[in-house]
Amino acid sequence: MSHIRIAGPDDREAIEAIVQSAYARYVSRIGRKPGPMLDDYAALIADRRVHVLVDEDEIRGILVLIPDETAMLLDNIAVDPHAQGRGYGRMLLTFAEKAAREAGCAAIRLYTNEAMTENLALYARMGFAETHRAEEKGFRRVYMTKLLRP
Repeated sequence: MSHIRIAGPDDREAIEAIVQSAYARYVSRIGRKPGPMLDDYAALIADRRVHVLVDEDEIRGILVLIPDETAMLLDNIAVDPHAQGRGYGRMLLTFAEKAAREAGCAAIRLYTNEAMTENLALYARMGFAETHRAEEKGFRRVYMTKLLRP
């Protein structure tokens, strides 16, 4: 039975391994490691920003959520490539939306690299709309938002 819980310090190694393997295919497309591969997961875990999806006693996916005054930033979502196709990504997105509503947010927002075309298509199918594009920290990012029903 799968479940999602807040990550603890003992989860850091598994979280970092999933992020590295999930984003590795984009390194050649972008020309450098994507932002999530460079994040400080020890600090994010300490700040209680990281959630893990556990199935069969193994971490299969991760979610980084950062609330602000009006929206929940879905900072990172990644599923172990060996566990993709099982609905884990959809479970994590559903959890993110629920967490955003519970935090009183009217929207959930995210950004992804414009070279991650599969992600752009997926997020559009999930109800996210592109709001703008910008270059930030050397990355060409596409910003998207999904308004949440109360």
